[in-house]
Amino acid sequence: MLKPFFQERFPEAGCDEAGRGCLAGPVFAAAVILPSDYQNPLLNDSKKITEKIRYQLREEIQQHAIGWAVAKIDPSEIDEINILNASIKAMHLALNQLKKKPVHIIVDGNRFKPYKKIPHTTIIKGDGIYSSIAAASILSKTYRDDFMLAQHDLFPHFNWKKNKGYPTRDHRTAIQQHGRCALHRLSFTVKSVDG
Repeated sequence: MLKPFFQERFPEAGCDEAGRGCLAGPVFAAAVILPSDYQNPLLNDSKKITEKIRYQLREEIQQHAIGWAVAKIDPSEIDEINILNASIKAMHLALNQLKKKPVHIIVDGNRFKPYKKIPHTTIIKGDGIYSSIAAASILSKTYRDDFMLAQHDLFPHFNWKKNKGYPTRDHRTAIQQHGRCALHRLSFTVKSVDG
């Protein structure tokens, strides 16, 4: 069972992103405020649970959360401001959408920029420790997956329905054969399939 909160002051928002290491598509981020008594034994880092459970949890999180929001930064802006800044900006945009403002923010990872003078704490592997960060990881992951699945129909040769834009062998092979498209991040290096 994950820990409910990092500190005692309420409400606390958890933030996480998805798609940071992808060659194509936006980076998505989510911010989630959970009730003080929220518990779910299935809740965990989105990478540690199955796709089916992720989508089940997404419905429950959205139903029970005090507040939740998802935002994205497109590839052209990622190229312009770099992926770290884009990830943090997406988290800020998600926080902007929350109707209830948190008194503290906890963020997965070790880098963040101050948001509206609200105290924040970065936590390495926080999505496997705190419920609100895990919830944010699930929302950002599932909404990004939905986006990439929809884009697959427009660019089927990249096989995004399977790789979601990550640098898998089949994705890198397709880039070598077909070149990049408008959804590829031009600032990201595509390693040779043979290398």
